[in-house]
Amino acid sequence: MSGGGAKMVFADSKERFANRVADYVRYRPGYPAAIVDLLCEECALRPEHVIADIGSGTGLLAEIFLKNGNSVIGVEPNAEMRSGGEEYLKPYATFRSVAGSAETTTMDTASVEFVIAGQAFHWFAPDAARREFLRILKPHGWVVIVWNDRLEDTRFAQEYEELLQRYGTDYKNVKDSYPEMSKIQDFFGSPDFAARDFPNFQLFDLEGLRGRLRSSSYAPTEGQASFAPLMADVEKLFHDNAQGGTVRMEYVTHAYFGHLRTGPKA
Repeated sequence: MSGGGAKMVFADSKERFANRVADYVRYRPGYPAAIVDLLCEECALRPEHVIADIGSGTGLLAEIFLKNGNSVIGVEPNAEMRSGGEEYLKPYATFRSVAGSAETTTMDTASVEFVIAGQAFHWFAPDAARREFLRILKPHGWVVIVWNDRLEDTRFAQEYEELLQRYGTDYKNVKDSYPEMSKIQDFFGSPDFAARDFPNFQLFDLEGLRGRLRSSSYAPTEGQASFAPLMADVEKLFHDNAQGGTVRMEYVTHAYFGHLRTGPKA
């Protein structure tokens, strides 16, 4: 993903979620608190450490660190998503947000101990983001990349995937941009990083499943010709698979953590 590797470019990547904020806050999966425990054990994370959450969106990843007592600076380029995050995280006095991006955070040099990114890495320009992370990190600071990967090992999950492929406006392009282990390794600049996986899931009633789908950047929006047929198929999908009034969406949450290698790529 870095160096000479190709990366898919989305011209509207910083604006894709502007009209999906409410659904994103309500229906996107959060992140396991066990990630914080992992970083406490492996990276000596302490409550006094300052964290930059890059592509912080509506604050779902930042929240687990705020609950740990950390100060978190949310860096988000999309004004609507940034506003949603500020509202969602209003109860936490140690959160503040800035208008910035992975490539230009606007933050001070050597100002944070951790840089984290949840479900945002595929939107970054990797070389520029890497230089910026090295700039804002204190010496020996840590980078943590977190990703919720939706599983496709049940009939419901497979049929949901088929809906995305059938109706998604650019679903294949977005899915092809999701980070692979080789891209993560290339970003860190060496094999000197670690990875851990955590189980994660969501339970949805019908409205929740509709909202989860609407929160996706590649889902048709109301007013587009394919929106009504998609919602009809989602309702059928739900009724065909619901047990006890809900369907269960399973994920594995990947956490990659390590130090960025300094040198030519910086």
